[in-house]
Amino acid sequence: MKIWNVLVGMLLLAQASTAGAALSIEIIGAGEHQTPVAIVPFGGDQNLSLAINTVIVSDLQRTGLFRLIDPIGKSPHEIEEVSYPDWQVRGADALVIGTVAVQPNGRIEAKFRLLDVVKQAQLVGQSVSANASQMRAVAHRIADLIYEKLTGDQGVFSTRIAYVNRESKKHYNLIVADSDGYNEQSVLEQSEPIMSPAWSPDGSHLAYVSFETGHAVVYVQSLYTRKRVVLANFRGSNSAPAWSPDGKQLAIALARDGSTQLYLVKPDGSGLRRITFSGTIDTEPNFSPDGQTLLFTSDRGGSPQIYSLLVSGGPAQRLTFGDGNNFSPHFSPDGKGFVYTHFIGGKFYIATQDFLSGQVEILTQGGWEKNPSFAPNGKLILFASEARGRGILATVSSDGRVQEHMFTQSGDAREPVWGPHL
Repeated sequence: MKIWNVLVGMLLLAQASTAGAALSIEIIGAGEHQTPVAIVPFGGDQNLSLAINTVIVSDLQRTGLFRLIDPIGKSPHEIEEVSYPDWQVRGADALVIGTVAVQPNGRIEAKFRLLDVVKQAQLVGQSVSANASQMRAVAHRIADLIYEKLTGDQGVFSTRIAYVNRESKKHYNLIVADSDGYNEQSVLEQSEPIMSPAWSPDGSHLAYVSFETGHAVVYVQSLYTRKRVVLANFRGSNSAPAWSPDGKQLAIALARDGSTQLYLVKPDGSGLRRITFSGTIDTEPNFSPDGQTLLFTSDRGGSPQIYSLLVSGGPAQRLTFGDGNNFSPHFSPDGKGFVYTHFIGGKFYIATQDFLSGQVEILTQGGWEKNPSFAPNGKLILFASEARGRGILATVSSDGRVQEHMFTQSGDAREPVWGPHL
């Protein structure tokens, strides 16, 4: 249990009105340099083409890194049908064409090409297929490949997120969904609070805190079998699970011996070992990408601040200073910095800090902004926020230029965390 409790540019609305949409999305701001891209609706099955085109366009728009060029009046589907001068006149630097069809075995197959309009050359040509029920997965994979080729960074459209949706004081759902909020699945539904979901490195399990027995207990649950085990159910609070990168252990915060301290434990609940001995409150652990270091929140200096500690042992090092409180740290995927929540002047902000330089960047305007976690490519940060009188999910680019607000159809979204690449 967590114990401490400049929007610029053009507003792009990507309302998720398609059947099955779990979230409606608002994108605010734009990247410093936007690549102009034209995406021609694929040839072949018109219904599949429209559905795939909608997902690809939405994925790329959400990043704020691309300016979509209207392909109206032009419909090449094969490379020999492309007239590069036509697209140069329209201002496109890149062009996406392709076809989609249902195969005799019932699978969807989409063939696409990403073309460099300036150099008049193919950048990517690939076929992506999946079961008919996985049409969105096909589109996300294509968007990932486009993103990767045009930015040099790995795409995250095919990843998943987890969050808690509170419908009322007696109705909580632990939700797993695609990164854009579609294909939501309820992992756990109960009348008592659920907190602190944490993904296993392979994306097969979630650890979380549940109050279903009347006090905080940490569970690990398989997303495939739904089987779960009790990870920690000791006297006092059991909270804040965090997986090691190899999936062989978790760090948790326990109050079994008095004040809340950090422990390591195996995923089956065995091998419990205490690793902090401050006598104050140590909580919210997070492993470094190499598994050798933990970030955590502690009030050992008189106020909640962020510290680091070698998993092998040794003294803790304080990392955050200055006015205000700092908590909920998460390493960046490259291990060069971390994201956290900064509280000052009655507002919560999302901030990052670089390990080498110590430079701090405040990425958001402030308000009710908590529980940040990086996307696997380090380019986006997911966090909890509030808008229109209720809890929402939000993302901000790592440079703070682009924000996205995601509204659930009902209830308050809380405790979000971005899942790994699968």
